[in-house]
Amino acid sequence: MLDKLKRVDWLVIMILVGFMMISTLLIHSAIEGQAKFAGFDKRNVILYILGFIGLFTTMFIDYRILSKAGPFIYGIGFILLIYVLFFGEPINNAKGWIKLGSFTFQPAELMKLAIIILVAQLMARRNGEQLDLLKDALPITMVVFVPFVVVMLQPDLGNAIIYMVILVGMLWIGNLRLKIVLAGLTVAVVFFASFLFLYQSYHDQLESYLREQEKAHWMTRVDTFLYPEKVSSDAIYHVKHSKIAIGTGGLTGEGFKQGEWNSKHFVPYTYSDSIFSVLGEEFGFIGSSMLMLLYFLLIYRMILISLQASHLSGAYMIIGIVSMFVFQVFENVGMLIGLMPLTGITLPFISYGGTSLLINMASIGLVLSVKVHQEKKSMFVEE
Repeated sequence: MLDKLKRVDWLVIMILVGFMMISTLLIHSAIEGQAKFAGFDKRNVILYILGFIGLFTTMFIDYRILSKAGPFIYGIGFILLIYVLFFGEPINNAKGWIKLGSFTFQPAELMKLAIIILVAQLMARRNGEQLDLLKDALPITMVVFVPFVVVMLQPDLGNAIIYMVILVGMLWIGNLRLKIVLAGLTVAVVFFASFLFLYQSYHDQLESYLREQEKAHWMTRVDTFLYPEKVSSDAIYHVKHSKIAIGTGGLTGEGFKQGEWNSKHFVPYTYSDSIFSVLGEEFGFIGSSMLMLLYFLLIYRMILISLQASHLSGAYMIIGIVSMFVFQVFENVGMLIGLMPLTGITLPFISYGGTSLLINMASIGLVLSVKVHQEKKSMFVEE
């Protein structure tokens, strides 16, 4: 036990403590004067404490044991996804939560980690050799595509996209054949070009159909990004006001709890999805840059651990987790400044969210498990 504690990357732990402090302060400011969110800042500290317990618990479990249990973890996650599809608690037009008293659990978040563990196990079987299309890439893609479809039906576009990002990131590092990469890129380009053409050509018919299905909010989010001039002022309200809030912060910000646009609740969901607008307005470009620096340090330390891993399964797990975090940060910040479409993706470790935070902390625990169970073998040598 003591030997494992000596191997812990304490810089990663310090970064997470920094995230806890930043998150709690921003949530405290965001919920100021909103009685229905009273106590969210204190609950955030409690969730972080639970998260650290989960982190150290996961860290002390040998990641190779979790790798072997990959199919079981994936199976549990998939069963929960099917359950919420039919019996889930609807929140914000998506049926993706299981309600346990006052606590809500989102299986789609757990599925991200389950996918990473199982895909890492399947890729590690090749012992670093190039992945074959039929034997490797296709089965791995199906492992991700099936839960992707289920989550899209909830509908939860944000987590569904993250699944595909994890897949692409892990396949890219997994030594995929160049011709497969080129074929995949060609298919992706053709798909998106076709989507844009058909979307524009049949826009009115699609909007009419989705409105009948009470899912028109999907198109509103796409239109807000692609055709902002065509949507109503209400549709672009979120992005417009978040950009104003962040821009108002300038270089140094308005000061803690001094943000006009956030304190007067012009920006929706400032305690969760839009928490970066609180940071930008109150602490400005300097405060936002400091948070980005912490993310950079966290990603940097995780990549170093993956490079030092003595087993491929551990290295691949870390790459999946890095892909997940990098995309979430890019998408969350990007959507609030108008560079990315608006989704329900939270800012890792900063936004308020029980399931999201606990899964993120468990993910870091898995990364540190690779570190503390490191063996003195050549890099990337599998059992």
